[in-house]
Amino acid sequence: MTTAREIMTTGTECIGAEESVLLAAQKMTELGVGALPICGTDNKLKGMLTDRDIVVKVLGADKDPAQCKAGELAQGEAVTIGADDDAQEILRTMTEHKVRRLPVIDGHDLIGMVAQADVAKALPDPQVGDLVEALSTD
Repeated sequence: MTTAREIMTTGTECIGAEESVLLAAQKMTELGVGALPICGTDNKLKGMLTDRDIVVKVLGADKDPAQCKAGELAQGEAVTIGADDDAQEILRTMTEHKVRRLPVIDGHDLIGMVAQADVAKALPDPQVGDLVEALSTD
């Protein structure tokens, strides 16, 4: 069975919880990504920051992205997947939590990210279709 470790994208970069949302947006632009994990000073995952979070929770709320800290947007415990969890667990977790990206954890270390596109490449079409449908409904 395919595991998260086999389909994840490695080299995932974090934005520090104390760093500005403006820096996060610049980093997203530089990396060509739509989300960044938020890591604390202890390098532990605190949450995820998406481009949509920046637009809705910062710009739409008339906050200054240079003054707003990324950690302020971390909500609850981050949804993650274990490096050795199989594709069915990835599908279940993405569907249950309605997330398109899952940080991959090995022990307490962030080692990569599994995105909806990674799943689409690795799994049979019917399973991918079910995932896309589940993530597209509100």
